[in-house]
Amino acid sequence: MPNPHAGEVQVVVDGTPRTAKLTLGALAELESALGDDTLIALVGRFEAGDVSSRDVLALLVAGLRGGGWPVTAPDLLTAEIAGGPLGAVQAAAELLARAFAVPA
Repeated sequence: MPNPHAGEVQVVVDGTPRTAKLTLGALAELESALGDDTLIALVGRFEAGDVSSRDVLALLVAGLRGGGWPVTAPDLLTAEIAGGPLGAVQAAAELLARAFAVPA
């Protein structure tokens, strides 16, 4: 069971619940996947509702890897994410929000 206070999000991939978390290493991988783009720009796109499927895929891969599952982008291209595309976007948005939330 993921711990939201630790920045964890549950993502169900092909029927299997997985824990995702944007650790420092996962954020570094995410920056690498984004190329010239920045994390600030990525957050801005999510806030504006202008997110791409590339953004969602990169976030989910980084988060799932940060959660301990050695998944790759090609693995997720053929995977079934619970909730479909909307579920994937919601999980990616939660990952970003929890990664940068100030602890209460």
